[in-house]
Amino acid sequence: MSTLHEGKSSAQSNPLFQLGKERLELIGKHADALMQGYLQGHVDESSFSHQALEKLINGRILWRPDEQQPLSLRPNVNELIAGLTQDERKRQINSDVGEHLDLIHTRVQSLQTARQKGDYAASEHHMQLLTERVHDMTGQFGDAIESLWHRLNTEFGFVSSLDDKILEIELAQRQLRRILDGFKIISFEDLIQLAGSDGALRKLLVSQLQARISEHSGSLLEVQKRLVLLMARFRHQQERALLVNRMSAFLRQHPNFKVGDYPNRSNVPEVINQAHGISAQGFVALDRPQDSYALAELARAIPRDLVPASQSETQTQGFATAVQDLVATEQKQLAKDVEDFFLHVIESTEAVSGVDYLAENALPWEAEMWLFQIVAEFEGLPQQNKQSFMLEKDSARKSPFNHLHIIQDVKLGMRFFGDFQAVG
Repeated sequence: MSTLHEGKSSAQSNPLFQLGKERLELIGKHADALMQGYLQGHVDESSFSHQALEKLINGRILWRPDEQQPLSLRPNVNELIAGLTQDERKRQINSDVGEHLDLIHTRVQSLQTARQKGDYAASEHHMQLLTERVHDMTGQFGDAIESLWHRLNTEFGFVSSLDDKILEIELAQRQLRRILDGFKIISFEDLIQLAGSDGALRKLLVSQLQARISEHSGSLLEVQKRLVLLMARFRHQQERALLVNRMSAFLRQHPNFKVGDYPNRSNVPEVINQAHGISAQGFVALDRPQDSYALAELARAIPRDLVPASQSETQTQGFATAVQDLVATEQKQLAKDVEDFFLHVIESTEAVSGVDYLAENALPWEAEMWLFQIVAEFEGLPQQNKQSFMLEKDSARKSPFNHLHIIQDVKLGMRFFGDFQAVG
């Protein structure tokens, strides 16, 4: 009997026992108002005092899903009441995100059907249940993230060994990946199509849900940073502890081992003697006039370049001149071919394509360079001569995100042709 009394007293001294007892008593004290909030979908704040509201919020019994939304019961409290009362209408059999999304689709279809029939009471009821379902889904994400923070801030303190701490981090990382996989299941494109032109549905299923998911994603990012930092720290500690343990085991196997003075040894093991010899840097002491003769001898001993500088400069200038001459020759040839193209256009009875002319005459120029030279030659004509020609540019838009157009071909013709129109 004394053993049973001791076990009961030890359980009551547990902080978790006291915390659970206080929160259960808090639920029982405000049972009427909480049950009314369960049935209505939101809690009437006027039913509580300011101090009682703070206790209920801090006790994770009430929460505010959004700044514009009223206070409501936490998803786990909703689930508890639904399980106790066997209320299948609000009972969450599975917290899987995919099931939440399926129920949201079903609820939206029921809402639209009720509106088509003109049953406004049923539509309001479906809208309330839909709002609760969305808030429950985001609330479960929030609870999972808070459990991650709880794991990081408290549970690591009760783990003794480094290996257990690393295992706890790996469990937290797997939980984080599951939450991220839940985010990936939510397709806002499908929700936008589901809401259609209904403003209330678009606000609930798109804007508010997206804001909550973005907030949870930011919290998960902070959790992930903390996990990476802790993992790196524990791995470093594990590496040092492993080195000390293995060194201790080695010393137990070799009790007479003595660490040698390796820096002062001439012959050291190859695994240690890996660094090359260090060459000390020397500088000229200009403040010592007695060393002027030695400095002069050193200067005369410096090897000199046997090739004269003037010859090297001449060779460099000759090379540069040869390259410039080659470029100038190619430019003249390109200009002459473009002039021949203009003469061909004058003699032709129709507009001539620049790309077709380039291919037919097998000219050695790139299409981009050829078209650029044609446009430049056309723009360089005197205004009186330019009026005799009409230039059409065949261009395509490069990307839908800018107004950059790439010229693919140009057509040049004489202005007296009536079926040819110029495009700037």
